[in-house]
Amino acid sequence: MTVDTPYASVRPAADADYRAVVDVLTEAFMDDPVVCWLFPDTGERGRLQPHFYRPLLTHPAGKAYLVGHREGASIWLTLAAGRTPHEDHAAETTAADPTTIFGESGTRLSALGQALAGRHPVHEPHLYLSCMGVVGGRQGAGLGSAMLRHRLAQADADGLAVHLEASSSRSRALYLRHGFEDLGEPVHVADSPPLQPMWRQPRR
Repeated sequence: MTVDTPYASVRPAADADYRAVVDVLTEAFMDDPVVCWLFPDTGERGRLQPHFYRPLLTHPAGKAYLVGHREGASIWLTLAAGRTPHEDHAAETTAADPTTIFGESGTRLSALGQALAGRHPVHEPHLYLSCMGVVGGRQGAGLGSAMLRHRLAQADADGLAVHLEASSSRSRALYLRHGFEDLGEPVHVADSPPLQPMWRQPRR
Protein backbone atom coordinates (compact mmCIF):
# COMPACT_ATOMS: atom_id res chain seq x y z
CA MET A 1 0.00 0.00 0.00
CA THR A 2 1.27 3.46 -0.94
CA VAL A 3 0.55 6.17 1.61
CA ASP A 4 0.50 9.84 0.58
CA THR A 5 1.67 12.36 3.16
CA PRO A 6 1.83 16.15 3.02
CA TYR A 7 5.47 15.71 2.01
CA ALA A 8 5.77 12.60 -0.14
CA SER A 9 4.49 9.11 -0.81
CA VAL A 10 5.72 6.24 1.37
CA ARG A 11 5.48 2.73 -0.05
CA PRO A 12 6.74 -0.72 0.86
CA ALA A 13 9.84 -1.74 -1.09
CA ALA A 14 9.42 -4.74 -3.38
CA ASP A 15 12.24 -7.19 -4.05
CA ALA A 16 13.04 -5.23 -7.22
CA ASP A 17 13.57 -2.12 -5.08
CA TYR A 18 16.23 -3.61 -2.81
CA ARG A 19 19.09 -2.14 -4.84
CA ALA A 20 17.47 1.30 -4.53
CA VAL A 21 17.09 0.88 -0.75
CA VAL A 22 20.75 -0.05 -0.38
CA ASP A 23 21.86 2.82 -2.62
CA VAL A 24 19.77 5.37 -0.68
CA LEU A 25 21.02 4.20 2.72
CA THR A 26 24.63 4.07 1.54
CA GLU A 27 24.47 7.66 0.32
CA ALA A 28 22.51 8.86 3.34
CA PHE A 29 25.01 7.49 5.87
CA MET A 30 28.26 8.41 4.14
CA ASP A 31 28.92 11.16 6.70
CA ASP A 32 27.15 9.59 9.69
CA PRO A 33 29.47 9.60 12.73
CA VAL A 34 28.99 5.93 13.60
CA VAL A 35 29.32 4.76 9.98
CA CYS A 36 32.48 6.84 9.62
CA TRP A 37 33.85 5.08 12.71
CA LEU A 38 32.88 1.65 11.41
CA PHE A 39 34.32 2.32 7.96
CA PRO A 40 37.03 4.97 8.44
CA ASP A 41 38.48 4.68 4.93
CA THR A 42 36.45 7.18 2.92
CA GLY A 43 37.21 5.43 -0.34
CA GLU A 44 35.97 2.08 1.00
CA ARG A 45 32.91 3.33 2.88
CA GLY A 46 30.61 3.31 -0.12
CA ARG A 47 31.73 -0.19 -1.13
CA LEU A 48 31.41 -1.77 2.31
CA GLN A 49 28.11 -0.29 3.51
CA PRO A 50 25.90 -2.38 1.18
CA HIS A 51 27.23 -5.57 2.78
CA PHE A 52 25.85 -4.27 6.08
CA TYR A 53 22.36 -3.39 4.78
CA ARG A 54 21.64 -6.46 2.64
CA PRO A 55 21.21 -8.92 5.56
CA LEU A 56 18.69 -6.51 7.10
CA LEU A 57 16.69 -6.51 3.86
CA THR A 58 16.49 -10.31 3.87
CA HIS A 59 15.77 -10.61 7.61
CA PRO A 60 12.61 -12.74 7.99
CA ALA A 61 11.06 -10.16 10.32
CA GLY A 62 12.06 -7.18 8.18
CA LYS A 63 10.19 -4.76 5.94
CA ALA A 64 11.73 -1.93 3.92
CA TYR A 65 10.08 1.28 2.73
CA LEU A 66 10.89 3.97 0.19
CA VAL A 67 9.72 7.57 0.21
CA GLY A 68 9.42 10.08 -2.61
CA HIS A 69 11.28 9.30 -5.80
CA ARG A 70 13.65 6.87 -4.08
CA GLU A 71 14.96 9.73 -1.95
CA GLY A 72 14.64 8.06 1.44
CA ALA A 73 14.54 4.50 2.77
CA SER A 74 13.99 2.68 6.04
CA ILE A 75 14.14 -0.91 7.30
CA TRP A 76 11.96 -2.03 10.20
CA LEU A 77 11.95 -5.38 12.04
CA THR A 78 8.98 -6.78 13.97
CA LEU A 79 10.47 -8.63 16.93
CA ALA A 80 8.91 -11.03 19.39
CA ALA A 81 9.65 -10.78 23.11
CA GLY A 82 13.09 -12.12 23.91
CA ARG A 83 14.49 -11.42 20.44
CA THR A 84 17.26 -9.00 19.57
CA PRO A 85 18.44 -8.39 16.00
CA HIS A 86 21.97 -7.24 16.74
CA GLU A 87 23.77 -10.50 17.43
CA ASP A 88 22.12 -12.22 14.44
CA HIS A 89 22.99 -9.33 12.16
CA ALA A 90 26.57 -9.16 13.39
CA ALA A 91 26.89 -12.89 12.78
CA GLU A 92 25.49 -12.60 9.25
CA THR A 93 27.65 -9.66 8.26
CA THR A 94 30.82 -11.27 9.63
CA ALA A 95 29.89 -14.93 9.12
CA ALA A 96 33.18 -16.02 7.62
CA ASP A 97 36.50 -14.35 8.34
CA PRO A 98 35.40 -10.76 9.06
CA THR A 99 38.40 -9.41 7.18
CA THR A 100 37.24 -11.11 3.99
CA ILE A 101 34.63 -8.41 3.38
CA PHE A 102 35.11 -5.73 6.00
CA GLY A 103 38.77 -5.88 6.93
CA GLU A 104 39.35 -4.31 10.34
CA SER A 105 35.79 -2.97 10.25
CA GLY A 106 34.52 -6.50 10.87
CA THR A 107 35.91 -6.37 14.40
CA ARG A 108 34.22 -3.01 15.01
CA LEU A 109 30.90 -4.29 13.65
CA SER A 110 30.99 -7.34 15.89
CA ALA A 111 31.90 -5.37 19.01
CA LEU A 112 29.22 -2.75 18.44
CA GLY A 113 26.60 -5.38 17.64
CA GLN A 114 27.32 -7.20 20.90
CA ALA A 115 27.14 -3.96 22.90
CA LEU A 116 23.81 -3.03 21.33
CA ALA A 117 22.42 -6.54 21.85
CA GLY A 118 23.13 -6.19 25.55
CA ARG A 119 20.99 -3.07 25.72
CA HIS A 120 18.18 -4.10 23.37
CA PRO A 121 14.84 -4.36 25.23
CA VAL A 122 13.47 -7.91 25.17
CA HIS A 123 10.61 -7.68 27.68
CA GLU A 124 7.82 -7.32 25.07
CA PRO A 125 7.15 -7.59 21.33
CA HIS A 126 8.08 -4.40 19.51
CA LEU A 127 8.97 -2.78 16.23
CA TYR A 128 12.65 -1.98 15.67
CA LEU A 129 13.82 0.74 13.29
CA SER A 130 17.16 -0.68 12.23
CA CYS A 131 18.03 2.17 9.86
CA MET A 132 16.44 5.15 8.14
CA GLY A 133 18.12 7.64 5.83
CA VAL A 134 17.49 10.34 3.25
CA VAL A 135 19.81 11.26 0.37
CA GLY A 136 21.90 14.37 0.93
CA GLY A 137 20.07 16.79 -1.32
CA ARG A 138 16.72 16.01 0.32
CA GLN A 139 17.66 15.95 4.00
CA GLY A 140 15.58 18.38 6.02
CA ALA A 141 12.67 18.22 3.56
CA GLY A 142 10.38 16.16 5.81
CA LEU A 143 10.98 12.77 4.21
CA GLY A 144 12.24 11.18 7.42
CA SER A 145 9.18 12.47 9.26
CA ALA A 146 6.96 11.07 6.51
CA MET A 147 8.45 7.61 6.93
CA LEU A 148 8.12 7.82 10.71
CA ARG A 149 4.50 8.97 10.65
CA HIS A 150 3.58 6.21 8.21
CA ARG A 151 5.08 3.31 10.17
CA LEU A 152 4.37 4.66 13.66
CA ALA A 153 0.68 4.97 12.82
CA GLN A 154 0.61 1.26 12.03
CA ALA A 155 2.59 0.44 15.17
CA ASP A 156 0.04 2.38 17.22
CA ALA A 157 -2.81 0.52 15.54
CA ASP A 158 -1.10 -2.78 16.35
CA GLY A 159 -0.31 -1.71 19.93
CA LEU A 160 3.44 -2.10 19.39
CA ALA A 161 6.17 -0.10 21.08
CA VAL A 162 9.10 0.97 18.90
CA HIS A 163 12.84 0.85 19.58
CA LEU A 164 15.78 2.42 17.76
CA GLU A 165 19.27 3.81 18.28
CA ALA A 166 19.96 7.39 17.22
CA SER A 167 23.43 7.79 15.73
CA SER A 168 23.60 11.59 15.82
CA SER A 169 22.19 14.53 17.75
CA ARG A 170 20.21 15.53 14.66
CA SER A 171 18.49 12.16 14.34
CA ARG A 172 17.86 12.04 18.09
CA ALA A 173 16.09 15.41 17.88
CA LEU A 174 13.90 14.09 15.06
CA TYR A 175 12.92 11.02 17.06
CA LEU A 176 12.15 13.08 20.15
CA ARG A 177 9.68 15.09 18.07
CA HIS A 178 7.91 11.87 17.14
CA GLY A 179 7.37 10.68 20.70
CA PHE A 180 10.54 8.70 21.43
CA GLU A 181 12.36 8.97 24.75
CA ASP A 182 15.93 8.12 25.68
CA LEU A 183 16.31 4.59 27.00
CA GLY A 184 19.22 4.73 29.40
CA GLU A 185 22.69 6.01 28.65
CA PRO A 186 24.26 6.07 25.17
CA VAL A 187 26.09 2.97 23.93
CA HIS A 188 29.63 3.05 22.60
CA VAL A 189 32.60 0.72 22.33
CA ALA A 190 36.26 1.72 22.43
CA ASP A 191 36.52 5.13 20.75
CA SER A 192 33.22 4.92 18.84
CA PRO A 193 30.72 7.79 18.76
CA PRO A 194 27.69 7.20 20.99
CA LEU A 195 24.48 5.54 19.86
CA GLN A 196 21.44 6.59 21.89
CA PRO A 197 18.85 3.84 22.49
CA MET A 198 15.31 5.23 22.33
CA TRP A 199 11.83 3.84 23.02
CA ARG A 200 8.31 4.88 22.08
CA GLN A 201 5.19 3.51 23.70
CA PRO A 202 2.19 2.97 21.40
CA ARG A 203 -0.40 5.73 21.31
CA ARG A 204 -3.92 4.41 21.61
